[in-house]
Amino acid sequence: NIITDVHVTPGNIHDSKPYLNRLDRQVERFGFSVEAVGLDAGYLTTPICHGLAQRNIFGVIAHRRYQTRKGFLPKWKYKYDEEHDMYVCPQGKELRYATTDRDGYRHYKSDPKQCETCPLLTQCTQNQKHQKTVTRHVWEGDKEQVRLNRLSSEGKWIYRMRKEKVERSFADSKELHGLRYCRLRGKEKVKEQALMTAACQNMKKVALHLARVS
Repeated sequence: NIITDVHVTPGNIHDSKPYLNRLDRQVERFGFSVEAVGLDAGYLTTPICHGLAQRNIFGVIAHRRYQTRKGFLPKWKYKYDEEHDMYVCPQGKELRYATTDRDGYRHYKSDPKQCETCPLLTQCTQNQKHQKTVTRHVWEGDKEQVRLNRLSSEGKWIYRMRKEKVERSFADSKELHGLRYCRLRGKEKVKEQALMTAACQNMKKVALHLARVS
């Protein structure tokens, strides 16, 4: 339960943005052979899932619920058919591939002639042409694999360890070491506080470990 990296960003940078770079830094700095990682739901992004797949790391990330507009069908109701590269709507109609945008999202569109008489049309889309569009990132398969990892017996064990180790460490930082609030202003000064907090926690962990083995 040793803290191996401390990184401070401005408040408008999401935690997931620097994650892969910080992971690579720890591998390079300490020579870690990372087999698996456990992360909370905020890290369930397509780039992170793809990055873990590229690094051959078993990723376990908590489930993230996406809000669906009230009165509309959620995206999971539209099933992806990998063999034919298309989506199938709740009424059994096909949404065929149309185009890929510059952000890497593939667009699958329905046949307006079939949609205009559909009993679920008002719950499906507000498109004036009666055409439903579902998007899927080109790396979506990596995210789906991470979801499957979470449901495996190994994934459940890893996520349980994450809660016991990482969350407990965060709680100690805030409750016992004053990291709930920034004491100084500016990124560099906040970094100093975070580094000192991590150093104190690590020294305590090392001392306790040595006491047990001596």
